[in-house]
Amino acid sequence: MDKVSFTQMKDGTKEDYEFLTAHEIDHTKHTARRLLKALVELDESLSGYQITRLGHSVQSATRAWRDGADIDWVVSALLHDIGDIYAPYNHDEYAATILKPFVREQCTWCVATHGDFQMLYYGHHLDGFDQNKRERHAGHKYFEDCAEFCERWDQASFDPDYDDLPLEFFAPMVEEVFAREPYDPSVIRAGEREPLVDAEVAAQRS
Repeated sequence: MDKVSFTQMKDGTKEDYEFLTAHEIDHTKHTARRLLKALVELDESLSGYQITRLGHSVQSATRAWRDGADIDWVVSALLHDIGDIYAPYNHDEYAATILKPFVREQCTWCVATHGDFQMLYYGHHLDGFDQNKRERHAGHKYFEDCAEFCERWDQASFDPDYDDLPLEFFAPMVEEVFAREPYDPSVIRAGEREPLVDAEVAAQRS
């Protein structure tokens, strides 16, 4: 069997859906590889900065790694702008949706809202933009985490002279994260927080 028998889902058989389920499970095993390819394709995205969007992504992840951040933070930093090509008006939500089944809730929330927080750095220069848009999230348990995410890793990562680690360095981390059981409560850890910076781990990585 290489294709289902139906042309309308309501006509599918048990054999059809067992075949599709197995086919789809196999497909999910290659998600990390497709995401790494999509990161490379970010170089076809928005220009005008001193570095490419891929460069911004690996630089954000490099800074996270060198700060001693855990794997959820590092992979989230790497993928936080992956929606730039296909979802330019809600790229943050797009990236968060990809990450949501596989990383800590804390990281997903920060990726989903980082566009609002980034406005702090440029909103006052443009008509119709709210520099303080992040304040709509005031009081949220992850507010300070997202503020730090943007300050340390996102807004700072446009430097052509920074010594970035290559994308290949992060590939095993992406593979590890997307090989997890989706929505595993022990991974999602709803309501829990991990620091962005671990000085002891950072020293070991330096």
